[in-house]
Amino acid sequence: MKIWKVLVKSAVLIGILFQDTEDMLERSRKEGVRALVSVTEHSREFERLIRLSESYPGFLMPCFGVHPIQNNGDGPRSVTMKDLEAALLWFEKYQKDLVAIGEVGLDFTPWLTPTAKEREEQLKVLKLQLDFAKQWDLPVNVHSRSAGRQTIEFLKEQGIEKALLHNFAGRPSAALDGVKAGYFFSFPPAVTKNNQREKVIRQIPLENICLETDSPALGPNREERNVPWNIHIPCEYIAQVKGLSPETVWEATTHNALRLFQKMNHKLNK
Repeated sequence: MKIWKVLVKSAVLIGILFQDTEDMLERSRKEGVRALVSVTEHSREFERLIRLSESYPGFLMPCFGVHPIQNNGDGPRSVTMKDLEAALLWFEKYQKDLVAIGEVGLDFTPWLTPTAKEREEQLKVLKLQLDFAKQWDLPVNVHSRSAGRQTIEFLKEQGIEKALLHNFAGRPSAALDGVKAGYFFSFPPAVTKNNQREKVIRQIPLENICLETDSPALGPNREERNVPWNIHIPCEYIAQVKGLSPETVWEATTHNALRLFQKMNHKLNK
């Protein structure tokens, strides 16, 4: 499971299935994090996320989603409709508590999704979850590894108006198609190690950028667990790339996150 963390000035991800989860949440508060938006990857995480959000009202914001790559302990594999079926009752039961649908999307990494049949299955799973987002007027948090352009085109075809393409690694031209559709793009601390991502960041308007950590993954150093308070790293990097002050990036990305995750505005005031 991951957490979308929205600092007073941003939005981020953090893992929450560790024994020290509550310690991490408390430390995040002390470090200045105002709120966290948590995204799931499979239905086994749903109940725990709801319970945590009940323990941290106005701070931990839940999202449900079935990720395009699943791992039941026997190695990663492409998602199937059976994986989604196990989640359907949870979606219906807790839809009023959710601030977004995610993490959902497409992953066409060749060694994970080698066949056309598997890619078609991913599209079916994604479509049904996009239907939930439209029905409940929720944004979607989207994974698009090795499928940046395909993902954006599919979102547009399905009539999605509110989307966050997290850790987007597609071509700048694909990103600009998403910008035209009104989508947002977020970048984690690991972006500082990827020169290709700099080109994307240069071309995406600041009005379409959010921040993330994707904790516990995608931190500044692979050998270390990523944490939510690393949110300042992508902020400072984006500021450097765009020739802006970090304060300007903080302010803009906070505004963007609250525009995208609109239900947060009510929950933050609880």
